[in-house]
Amino acid sequence: MWSSVSSSQRILSLWLDRLSTDRVARQWREASSPLVVFGKRGNLDLLLAVDAAAERLGLTAGLALAQARAMHPTFTAVPEDRAADARLLDAIADSCQRYTPLVAIDPPDGILLDIGGCAHLFGGEENLRGDLLARMTRFGFSACAAIAATIGAASAVARFGDATTDASRGERERLAPLPLAALRLPDETVAALARVGLKRIGDILDLPRAPLAARFGAELLRQLDRALGREDEPLTPRLPVARYVAEKSFHEPIAREEDVLTSVERLATRLKTALTARGEGARRLELALFRTDGAVKRIAVGTSRPLRDPRAIRALFVERLAALGDEIDPGFGFDLARLSVLNAEPCPDEQIGLGTREDQAELDRLVDRLSARLGRRRVSRLVARDSHIPELAAAAVPAQAMARAEFGWDAFRRFRADAQLNPRPMRLLAKPEPITDVFALVPDGPPVRFRWRRALHEVVCAEGPERIEGAWWSEEGGPARDYFRVEDKAGLRFWLFRGGLYRDISPPRWFLHGMYA
Repeated sequence: MWSSVSSSQRILSLWLDRLSTDRVARQWREASSPLVVFGKRGNLDLLLAVDAAAERLGLTAGLALAQARAMHPTFTAVPEDRAADARLLDAIADSCQRYTPLVAIDPPDGILLDIGGCAHLFGGEENLRGDLLARMTRFGFSACAAIAATIGAASAVARFGDATTDASRGERERLAPLPLAALRLPDETVAALARVGLKRIGDILDLPRAPLAARFGAELLRQLDRALGREDEPLTPRLPVARYVAEKSFHEPIAREEDVLTSVERLATRLKTALTARGEGARRLELALFRTDGAVKRIAVGTSRPLRDPRAIRALFVERLAALGDEIDPGFGFDLARLSVLNAEPCPDEQIGLGTREDQAELDRLVDRLSARLGRRRVSRLVARDSHIPELAAAAVPAQAMARAEFGWDAFRRFRADAQLNPRPMRLLAKPEPITDVFALVPDGPPVRFRWRRALHEVVCAEGPERIEGAWWSEEGGPARDYFRVEDKAGLRFWLFRGGLYRDISPPRWFLHGMYA
C-alpha cells in the first residue's frame, strides 16, 4: 500500500507498570521473588519499582530501602539501570510496529501507538488491544493498555483508570473520575491542587479558567486541553514512516533463507503495482522480519537508480543475507515480514534495446550487488570537485548516492583539453610523499635523479612544468607547485612536483604525488 499519516488519531497507550522488575526477572532467572529495584535519591536509597510479590507484602515505590529491609529482610534488591530499561523499552516499541508504523516512546515506561486506520486489520480496536496485551504477557511483562482519541486521555486511562471501559465514550466522561496526577502534571502542582480540595479531573472541568491559570500555572490548562482534544498533541514516530509498505503474516513461522527470499519477491511484486501507478521506483528498501519472541531484524539495501523489478530486488537481498550470515538469527521463526520503500524517486518508462543504456544498467546492478554484499560505504565512486589542487579535485562518495550525470568528469576533461594540459595519473597517493637526493641540471628544470622509498631512480625522460598555484585564500593553500612527468630507466613513470620557487624558498622541496600505469 501507499502509506500516509492518518488525520484522525486513535491512540493506544501501553503502560509497562513493572518494566524494571520484569527486565531483571527476564535476565536473571535465579533472582528470587519478592524483587525490588532501588536507586539513590538525594542521600537515601529508595525503592523505585516492586514486583507483584513485593507489593503483596506492603512494599511500594518511594519507600526507603532500609525501612523495607526492616519490614521484610528476605527480598531481592537490584540497583536501577536506566540505560537497560531504555533499551528494553525501545526493543518493545520495535516489536509493536507489527500493529502500526506510528509508534512513539512515552518514557520512562510507556509506548504510544496511533492505530487510526489500521485497527480493522486486527478485527477492531479491542481485538488489537487484546492481542498486544497477550503478547506482552507471553513475553513476561505486566502491562495495561487503553485506547482514546488523544494521547493525554489514553495515557491517563491506562495508568489511573479502568482500561476495560467502553473506548467510544467521550474523553470528558472517562477522565472526570481520574486523579489530577493523570494529566501528567508536576507533583508540586498536584499537591497544591489537593490543598484546596481539588483532587480529581472532574473537580476542575467546569471551574473558571483564568483563576486556575493564575494560581496553578498555564501548564494545568494546557494538559487538560490536550487530554480533552481542545489542543493538538501530535505523536512523533520513533522511525520515519515509509512511503510504500507491503507485509505478509505467516500462520506457521518461517526460518529458512529461501522462504524469506520468496516472501521478499512476492512483497516486491505487490509494491511494484503501487510504484508503477505513481511513476516511481525504489532507491532504498528495508525488510523487517518480526520474530515470534518479539525481536525484530531489519535488513536495508540501496539501489543506484530507481528500481521496481521484483527479481532485481530479491537479488539484492540475496547478497545482503549472504553478507550478514549468522547475524540474522531466526530464533523460533518469523511470523511477519514487511517490505518498505524508504526512499523513492521518479522512474519513467524507458525505451530499451536501441541505445547504450544496457551497459549502464549492468554497471548499476554490479554496484548494487557489491554494496549489498560489502556495505554501502565500502563501494565508492570518485566525483569531480571544483578545485585546482590535485588532491582536492576528487572526492570518494558511496557509489549508490549519486547519478552518473552528477559525477562532473565530463566538464573536468573538457577544461583540461581546452587548456591543453597533460593528463594526470590514474593513481594519486593519499598524501604527496617527499623525495630526497634530487639533482636537477638547472634550478627550475626537472630532476635527473631522485630517491623515493630508499630506491634511487635515474630519469631518462621528463615533461613539464605544469604550474599549479597554491590556494592563497586558504590556510592550507601552500606554495606554488611545478609538476613534471618523468620516466626512469626501468620504464616507471611518476608525477613529481617542486613545492615553492627558488626565489621564495631556498631550497624548495620535492614530492612524488602519483604514478602512471
